[in-house]
Formats: sequence, structure tokens, C-alpha cells
Amino acid sequence: MSLRSHHQQSLRQRGELHLLFSLGKDRYALDVHAISAVLPLQRLKSIPDAPSWVSGLFVFRGEPVPVIDLSQLAFATPAQARASTRLVVVKYLTANAATVQLGLILEQATDTQRLLDEAFSPNPLQNPATPYLGMVQQTAQGMVQRISVEQLLTDEVRALLVHGAVDDAAHG
Repeated sequence: MSLRSHHQQSLRQRGELHLLFSLGKDRYALDVHAISAVLPLQRLKSIPDAPSWVSGLFVFRGEPVPVIDLSQLAFATPAQARASTRLVVVKYLTANAATVQLGLILEQATDTQRLLDEAFSPNPLQNPATPYLGMVQQTAQGMVQRISVEQLLTDEVRALLVHGAVDDAAHG
């Protein structure tokens, strides 16, 4: 086994890296493999008649990217514009397995932590209105809940925000 593959195996045994952030008083986690970039807040173009938690659009690497305020989605309270509030660009998998970029406004998104996959437990409270709330894990800093990027958008919102989603639904 090469030194590099031994090092990568050692890191996996300590857990997968996650970006931690806050929603209200609680901590949540995004697997870094789903993240394209962590940026400071950007000026966004509004999307008329979009749900209140759709903050708008910005251009990332030459492409317009829709942005969701996760605090607004979860608690109907907009994220506070603090030094630690970030615009996190994630890879969103559409129904036809195409990957598109989606922006998330996340508060206190400044820490990362390695979390063992096997230490996560199923969320005992399954709410059909919040399918994006995934498994939970107790850490030394308190309970952390994983966010499932693939579950963030309803079919209706996906059709509004994701180019080609109407075609996805028709052919999916």
C-alpha cells in the first residue's frame, strides 16, 4: 500500500469531512463531497413570485445559480447577514442524474469536522415536509444533523429553479 493510499485510508477511518453550520440554535452538517465552493454572501438577483426561501440568483463560474436561504426554508426566518454567514454552492442531482449547481445561504458555516458514517443514527422524527433533514450524530459539541442536498427541492420548486427539471419530471 502506498503512503498516499495509507494516509487516505487513515483519514476515512477518522470519518468523512463535513461543513458544519447553524439553523437556529442547532448544528447541521453537509458532506464536503457535495460542496463546490464556500463563498462570502453575494448580491443576488431576485426571482419574482418565487417562494420566500428562494433568495435569488447569482453567477458562479459563468452560470446563473439559484440560491436557497436554508434558515428561511426551515424556520421561516431569513439568515442573518453575519461575518460567518456563507453562500455555499452545492452539487444538486436532478431526476435525470444531471448535476447542477445550487446555492445555499448558511449561518455560522465556518467549521469543518470529520464525522464517522457509522456513528450517524436514523432521525426518529420523519416529517414529510422536511425530507432534507437526515441522520443525526452526537458529538462532543452536541447533536449534529446531516442535510441531504438531493432532498432540498420539492418537484414544484425544482421545476421553477432547475433548468430542464420539467423535462426531468416528464421523462422521469
